[in-house]
Amino acid sequence: MYIIPKLLKNYSPKRFNLAKKKKQKYYVVWFGNPAGIYDSWEKCKKAIQGISGAQYKSFETLPEAKIAFQKEYVDYKGKNTKKKKILTSEELQRIGEPNLYSIAVDAASSGNPGKMEYRGVDTQTHKELFRQGPFMQGTNNVGEFLALVHGLAFLKQQQSDRMIYSDSRIAMGWVRRKKCNTKLKRTSQNKKIFELITRAETWLKNNTYTTKIVKWETKAWGEIPADFGRK
Repeated sequence: MYIIPKLLKNYSPKRFNLAKKKKQKYYVVWFGNPAGIYDSWEKCKKAIQGISGAQYKSFETLPEAKIAFQKEYVDYKGKNTKKKKILTSEELQRIGEPNLYSIAVDAASSGNPGKMEYRGVDTQTHKELFRQGPFMQGTNNVGEFLALVHGLAFLKQQQSDRMIYSDSRIAMGWVRRKKCNTKLKRTSQNKKIFELITRAETWLKNNTYTTKIVKWETKAWGEIPADFGRK
């Protein structure tokens, strides 16, 4: 039987003075002991502790949590429940439009770790320029890093002055430091990925480039053109 704790039935923002606290979250537990809606991670954790295959997810508002509780876990599994910020006209004007004289790179991973692949496309035409994978036991961040380095090498080989767009600040930082700072554990299944990481790091150390790497503004422009469309 699904149970909603009594605390939530008498919920009042004024009563709990939430404005002075950190942002409130609500946790839906579809399969736990007991199932229900909880107003703190501590309470949610008690409900799922020791439960094999526990099903739960956080939501930003109580109404959203109540709606989700009436549905199935599979309707929300792997989906981002955070509300997307709508940019103001001033913010959109400040960001401007993407430079179409460029390439865009992206990666996708089915699991973390899981099957990973990456690619680069022409930003304007979306024509695929290169694609690698899938590789077993990889991560999205590693794929984003490899995609960026592959893009740099590709443009240098083509003697192109186009820029590169990436939607991963982490990968951009790794490229800047010439080091893939992943916590991914090396296994027999992802041996190829680590070979590619070594090659990429070596390329960064042994080559210079003038290519400009720019953050893709997803909130203003939508998904990056190289996106695999699996969100």
